[in-house]
Amino acid sequence: MAEKIDLRSDTVTKPSKEMLSEMFKARVGDDVFGEDPDINALQNKVAKMFGHEAALFCPSGTMTNQIAIKVHTQPGDEIICHKESHIFRYEGGGIAANSGVQPYLLDGPRGTFTLKDVKEAVHPSDSHYPRTAMVAIENTTNRGGGGLWDWTEIEAISAFCKSENLPFHVDGARLFNALVADQKSPKEVGPLFDSLSICFSKGLGCPVGSAIIGSKSFIQEAHRVRKRMGGGMRQGGFLARAASYALDHHVPLLADDHKKAIMLANALENRPGVKDVIPPKTNIVIFETESEWDNQDWLKYLTDAGISCLPFSQTSIRFVTHIDVTLEAIERACKVIKSK
Repeated sequence: MAEKIDLRSDTVTKPSKEMLSEMFKARVGDDVFGEDPDINALQNKVAKMFGHEAALFCPSGTMTNQIAIKVHTQPGDEIICHKESHIFRYEGGGIAANSGVQPYLLDGPRGTFTLKDVKEAVHPSDSHYPRTAMVAIENTTNRGGGGLWDWTEIEAISAFCKSENLPFHVDGARLFNALVADQKSPKEVGPLFDSLSICFSKGLGCPVGSAIIGSKSFIQEAHRVRKRMGGGMRQGGFLARAASYALDHHVPLLADDHKKAIMLANALENRPGVKDVIPPKTNIVIFETESEWDNQDWLKYLTDAGISCLPFSQTSIRFVTHIDVTLEAIERACKVIKSK
């Protein structure tokens, strides 16, 4: 029987032999005391990489996003974000529960919005309105099918936020996918944001970990919030070592994941029961089925054929390519899809 093909998410990856070998070289120390040398080295590495002063290693991207919101805002404030953003839809109500702030939800194609949208969302200084405290974007956009922001638009929003003294944050769970797809360097885009959240456990293939990046004063306060949230990992150098290895070896491989996504999208075109396929820009493929019945039919067909995927709504399904799915496995998946 052929090996199952797991396309549910790029979070399902397991460390490679080379990564595991690197992890066992960790020197470890107590990170809560700031004494883990490999965590310290990773934090310095990503801060310098993105052109910022400091960084903080955390267990998850949800935590790094929630830390950023907590540091940038006060209870009763408002945060501008997209209605399909991860921080709004998939972080357990953390915007409200952790920070006591409310979202001002924008709309736009594939999880993006414009400078005009932001300007219209910023409240005047009036006691009737909550204080607009920050702007957050997601790049790439999960529910936008791995969609990419136009960097010209990001630059315009960044300039406006600086002029208004509004913190600008990026949920960069898959930011490296965006950088590879757009041929941008981290140092080129990092200064556009006041804070960045980057994830090591998705496309980069690490077992655990994300980092939040910003100024020294921001990270100092982020450290306090991480402690409050229970995010100190003590001897976490094993995980930091994996992240550092991934930054050195796995980033270029993301381009291969993007090619695999295009193969899957092409295989889905004109298949029975498929209404539409969002053209993949990176490693996510979302296709819309004609009806809820077609959705269930596709899910059963794929599962029976050994392909794991996620229903993304009552009439849509998501595939995510990653480092653990080989080209041969994608070719097999394409044959299964074309045989439907």
